[in-house]
Amino acid sequence: MIELPVILSEQQRSRAGVPKRPDWLRVKLPIGPEYAKVRKLVDEHKLHTICESGNCPNMGECWGAGTATFMILGNVCTRSCTFCAVATGRPTEYDTDEPRRVAEAIVLMKVKHAVLTSVNRDELKDRGAEIWYQTVRLIKEASPKTTIETLIPDTKGNWEALERMISAGQEVVSHNMETVERLYRRVRPQARYERSLEQIRRTKEYGQRTKSGIMLGLGETHDEVVKAMDDLAVNGLDILTLGQYLQPTKMHHEVLEWIHPDTFAMYREEGLKRGLKYVESGPLVRSSYHAEKHVNV
Repeated sequence: MIELPVILSEQQRSRAGVPKRPDWLRVKLPIGPEYAKVRKLVDEHKLHTICESGNCPNMGECWGAGTATFMILGNVCTRSCTFCAVATGRPTEYDTDEPRRVAEAIVLMKVKHAVLTSVNRDELKDRGAEIWYQTVRLIKEASPKTTIETLIPDTKGNWEALERMISAGQEVVSHNMETVERLYRRVRPQARYERSLEQIRRTKEYGQRTKSGIMLGLGETHDEVVKAMDDLAVNGLDILTLGQYLQPTKMHHEVLEWIHPDTFAMYREEGLKRGLKYVESGPLVRSSYHAEKHVNV
């Protein structure tokens, strides 16, 4: 049986010792001409972005700088992770013209570094690998100087699909662990901790620059976070992001702790001690935040 998250009222949260959102998590509303320009292009080309679907707190900053993280293969996911704001269900969308539209939009936006991600498409035999491959290939053809990070889903052990996803010429391949091993059954009920580690290991063995991300504040302990770092380092990870989990709606997993910036700084040092080449760690850090810095580490 899947253990569902406990949803607490504000009064119950206070009694449980969980404080209100602290000042260091305040963000600016997305405004400005560059933000409006990106919004217009995304709408005109009928594109999905994880910035919107995932309620990213950095959308204003990133879109204001003329960048966005594109979400391919539709905006309905076959998984039901308790932390994620993306809609869950049976996807109907499979748009073979999407790679061309994404590439065209990146040219129009003059993107120097593009991040691509997707929903899980477990119902597809190739997990959407061909769309992944064609999207990266067409971006490289249309804008050869644009570097690319692909944040790919769990292929459920379909290693042939994984190889197709990561063989189109992208500079960074990311796959998020999301949380520590003990919390997988609650937070990522259709995923497996060891399988995600194996996917990262196989990606590294293929010769790619590897990246992953973990959310904090879901109930993990310090020792569990450090163990996850050890596991990732052993399996060939190059880049790690650590950020504060923010509850998208009342139906999602509760925030159990607000992690102080000093603790994030400590975790950054712990990651570097373990041989990780780059650790981006802070309350508002997300997988694609400052992703352009991760290309040449």
